[in-house]
Amino acid sequence: MSDKKITPEELYKKLNNNEKVVILDVRAEEKFQQYNIEHPMADTVNLPKTNILGTDHQVSVLPEAKEIVVACTTGNSAQKCADVLSGQKVNAIVLEGGITAWKEFLKKI
Repeated sequence: MSDKKITPEELYKKLNNNEKVVILDVRAEEKFQQYNIEHPMADTVNLPKTNILGTDHQVSVLPEAKEIVVACTTGNSAQKCADVLSGQKVNAIVLEGGITAWKEFLKKI
């Protein structure tokens, strides 16, 4: 089980310190197309949670990375996906509060 989390502020700092970050967005493709985390240092991958939590566990498409930030709308689905990924030796960390919290954080800066 993955209990690692990153706040939107911590993620923002990482990206702006020129740290390459892999973000796994587990929302449905339509939601991903409407809005996702875009940054020159972010490799954002859309892999809907149904692909991770379903029977096929499509995690082979994930890039080899030190750490993968898992994001969803509010953080609940991301936590479930991070738990599955951690069981497959993926270093998954959950974006606390999800995309909703990320957008709120951006409004404040």
